[in-house]
Amino acid sequence: TILCCACCLAVLAGVVLLLVLLLAYCFIRHAEVAVVDASLTRLALATSPATAFAYNLSLTLTVRNKNWAMSVRNTQPLEADYSFDGQRFERVRLADEGSTHPAGKTQVYHLVSGSDGAYVALGNAGVAEFKEENKTGVFQVEVALSGEVRYQAHFTKCKFQAKCPLKLQLAPPGTPAVVFEKVKCKLAPGSRYC
Repeated sequence: TILCCACCLAVLAGVVLLLVLLLAYCFIRHAEVAVVDASLTRLALATSPATAFAYNLSLTLTVRNKNWAMSVRNTQPLEADYSFDGQRFERVRLADEGSTHPAGKTQVYHLVSGSDGAYVALGNAGVAEFKEENKTGVFQVEVALSGEVRYQAHFTKCKFQAKCPLKLQLAPPGTPAVVFEKVKCKLAPGSRYC
């Protein structure tokens, strides 16, 4: 009977171990992306000879791998695009191809960018939207993340896309900092195997 009980316990332990491995590596939990801090100290529009932004923008972005056992590896660079009224005016690289995001960890990216004349194709409607937002000093800027990843123990490459709509209060240099509330970004739905 002792041998029979030991065999039953070994089988039960094997089943539990198999279930744990299935839960750890078969079911993908997608990352959680958030903008935890952002500051806009300059946003001005020049319309001659072409529409361009003069801007200074800094933000702190977090990406949390919610998988407790699987790391994630970038198969393409992870980049962030800044856009106003649907038109991109800046692209920033966050992580290179081949970089790894450990299981259960949060990576923090501090991005600081600016330009005296970043080209932006706004058109008449975009210029009118800029003028309206400039009256209030609150600008709607979208940060869009894009890349491609592979989860540990999986062969499928998955597109990684998230959008973060921000409302940024213009705070010229030398003025008190504007309080920014954390923004959770919306992930694009994954493909069938992601």
